[in-house]
Amino acid sequence: MKFLPTIAAVSIYQALAFALPASSPVEKRATVQGFDISHYQSSVNYRGAYNSGARFVIIKATEGTTYIDPSFSTHYNGATSAGLIRGGYHFALPASSSGATQANYFLAHGGGWSGDGRTLPGMLDIEYNPYGATCYGLSQTAMVNWISAFVNTYHSKTTRWPMIYTTNDWWTTCTGNSAAFRTTCPLVLARYSSAGPGTIPGGWPYQTIWQNSDSYAFGGDSDIFNGGLAGLQKLASG
Repeated sequence: MKFLPTIAAVSIYQALAFALPASSPVEKRATVQGFDISHYQSSVNYRGAYNSGARFVIIKATEGTTYIDPSFSTHYNGATSAGLIRGGYHFALPASSSGATQANYFLAHGGGWSGDGRTLPGMLDIEYNPYGATCYGLSQTAMVNWISAFVNTYHSKTTRWPMIYTTNDWWTTCTGNSAAFRTTCPLVLARYSSAGPGTIPGGWPYQTIWQNSDSYAFGGDSDIFNGGLAGLQKLASG
């Protein structure tokens, strides 16, 4: 997610039935349009997005352990009414508290999952620090441990592995290009380009969602699900 200050997956992979090699050109295949939003998008045309072909939206819920996005409920209810598959995301602040603590805060304030077929597993937004050092003052090993604590806590409470949002550059710099999550957590990769998602970090065989632009006509950033609608529904239902 472009930061604005204030701030079992293996079977899913198999169900999608394809894998993109790193740095491969985008091939013609089924995709599904989606988008992501926070309170900075005060007016979102959910119905217009749905009518134009979008089928999912990821909504900011929390940041650290002190911030709840004030528009989360409005966005979530609007997305639901429009028929969109929806879920929440958490902007990580690894320097402020443990991964487990932040996962529990996220779960308590909109980040949960239910097997209703319309709720995406939560997403951990882990990227450049808007307040200081790029890697939040953590070593690569400490960062991997922090992420592990977050995703393991989320999984233990929901039975679902959260998605991980990042960039190739940040992941390589701050985790040492760790492959620890490649078979559990679906990858949401940010790269603003018309030429494709670029290099896939961390040993993931492909990106599950590609954030391809920081501008979407109906609000927020543009996201592309790497597969057809049945794959997206599988991601939501588990």
